[in-house]
Amino acid sequence: MPTDRRASLKRLLGSGERSLESLALAAGAASFAAVGLIAIPVFGLGGAPISGPGSIGQYAAVASGVVAVVAFAVGSAIVAGREGGGRMRALDVLDVVALAIAHGVIALLTWTLLADILERAFIGAPVFAVPLLVIAGSAGAVTAYVVFSSATHMDLLLLAIVLAVFLVEGMLASMLTASDPHWWAEHLSALGMTDDLSARAFNLTLIVAGFLVTTLARAATTTVTTPHTHGRRNVRVCLVLIGVLLAGVGIFPVDTHFWIHTIAASGMAVTFFVLVIALRRWIPGTSRTFLVVGWSFMAVIVLLAVYFIVGLYTLTAVELVAGILVFTWLILFIRNVAALGADARRSGVPGAGPEVRLQPR
Repeated sequence: MPTDRRASLKRLLGSGERSLESLALAAGAASFAAVGLIAIPVFGLGGAPISGPGSIGQYAAVASGVVAVVAFAVGSAIVAGREGGGRMRALDVLDVVALAIAHGVIALLTWTLLADILERAFIGAPVFAVPLLVIAGSAGAVTAYVVFSSATHMDLLLLAIVLAVFLVEGMLASMLTASDPHWWAEHLSALGMTDDLSARAFNLTLIVAGFLVTTLARAATTTVTTPHTHGRRNVRVCLVLIGVLLAGVGIFPVDTHFWIHTIAASGMAVTFFVLVIALRRWIPGTSRTFLVVGWSFMAVIVLLAVYFIVGLYTLTAVELVAGILVFTWLILFIRNVAALGADARRSGVPGAGPEVRLQPR
């Protein structure tokens, strides 16, 4: 981008938190108007139920999902313009796409869940025309404001939170809509075996979550300081491999690609164990407390596996608990890496880069 155009763009977008807050409010106002106006032809100035097909809850959820994707993309583009960066790399574009989808799914599922809860509180109550338009517009406005702010302030901790919320809501949605109510009697991957919406939601959740893990891996290890020659690279490779294997579990359902699916699922556990065991050698500055937490998590997973082998636990229970522990460890790892980097910067350690932010470069 020419220097004069870049300077003009920076002046237009402004600088500082106040301009970002103003833009977030503008995004919310625009979404309120757009979602509210589109609701007029959708509902024809009539009433609608709170939840279910043809309801205000369904419309607000779908509209908010679209608003979230657009708001995140716009917010990311604005930050890229403010920072005056050049053309985005392919990985940057994929990061934005994955994060936009994650925010869209979170918005969709959150408003759907809220509508279902309200339907249970106001059984049989309709929503009249004017309140319907206001509620729909408000859902879009809140979504746009929150997602735009997320896009313009994305850092490692926020990304970890987005990943956790996305995984939890995606899994719950798949469980609640599963065509087989007794899916849990087999294993967690049974959620992705059918051709219904539940299976698609389960597999898409794993694919997008896997890509988010690779984004976390690349960002979290950028400022790691270690005397080990290949310590940072080894940690990054392990984390990226976990993300790739997680996506592989979603890409290859267990009923059609049993061995590939099984290898991917087992590979995640093996890679996690290798990372936990070797972390002290690869990054000697890691706190002793965090190392103990990692070994404790690994011991619990091994114990649950033994319980499954002897018939005390179902495979679903082992998979759920193991998944929770692994992603809890990942979030704690991000916090510890951030603390390690902050201490290194404060001490003036060579190679300690600036605080990592995940806006496009």
